[in-house]
Amino acid sequence: MINRRKFLTQAGLASAGMVLAPNLLSAKTPNGVGLQLYSLRDQLPKDVKGVIAKVAKAGYSEVETFGYSAQNGFWGLKAKEFSALLKANGLKTPSGHYGLDEFFGTGKMDIFNSYIDAALATGQTYIVIPSLDHNFIKTAADFNKIADKMNKAAAICKSHGLKLGYHNHNFEWEKVEGTTFYDTILAKTDPALVSMEMDIYWVVRAGHDPVKIFQQHPGRFAMVHVKDMDKGNHELNTEIGSGTIDFKTILGKAKLAGIKHFIVEQENYTNIDPYKSLAQSSAYMKNSLHI
Repeated sequence: MINRRKFLTQAGLASAGMVLAPNLLSAKTPNGVGLQLYSLRDQLPKDVKGVIAKVAKAGYSEVETFGYSAQNGFWGLKAKEFSALLKANGLKTPSGHYGLDEFFGTGKMDIFNSYIDAALATGQTYIVIPSLDHNFIKTAADFNKIADKMNKAAAICKSHGLKLGYHNHNFEWEKVEGTTFYDTILAKTDPALVSMEMDIYWVVRAGHDPVKIFQQHPGRFAMVHVKDMDKGNHELNTEIGSGTIDFKTILGKAKLAGIKHFIVEQENYTNIDPYKSLAQSSAYMKNSLHI
């Protein structure tokens, strides 16, 4: 499976005993089915306008961006041009994946500022960290340093009316000196500033229970990535509802946990046209999962 970090570098919650916080019970209805555009990373550079039109036709109402740069924008379109393209196709973009390794490594703001500008130009709410340089998190002390830097980055986002998010893979649960990076950032980042985007596939692949994590950290999760695990090869994705992950249970609890954005992502396709695959996932999300 393609490693996202390398790619970016190169270019019962509802169990009887659980008491939910009042603000979670009053959570708003989700905003429809979203798509992480990384799912179409091979197609977008060739025909960004055509791809976005097909995403809308496949039944999506939101997209999550990735790969922005000040030089190339979004696949050759400036942020405002890309925003206009989304609007023309009835799409919104609540969040984008923006690598912050330069900020975490040196404190420089040049690239970070360009991301803030792009997020504001497209109407996004969340600047999401998709992953980070593993050299930054070798020790428990490193975990704490990055958590502190996340709080600083989140404060900067807040000053521009934005929020910071963090997207997980599975490496975050590797034990180091009796703790994990995921436990550290949940404990040490400010819940009012740092929102979590749970990638359900990677949580399951790491051997953890998404519902239990929602239960342990109510209110921390604003978004989820929804991608299914192939029955024959757990390293591969498949269409939502066709794999091994019990999304009916997990997403039911996710809605109770106050999650607003349900974002499909598929990193590979097996003997199926990508657009057919994504339309199948969108239909299952709406008809069977009621998103």
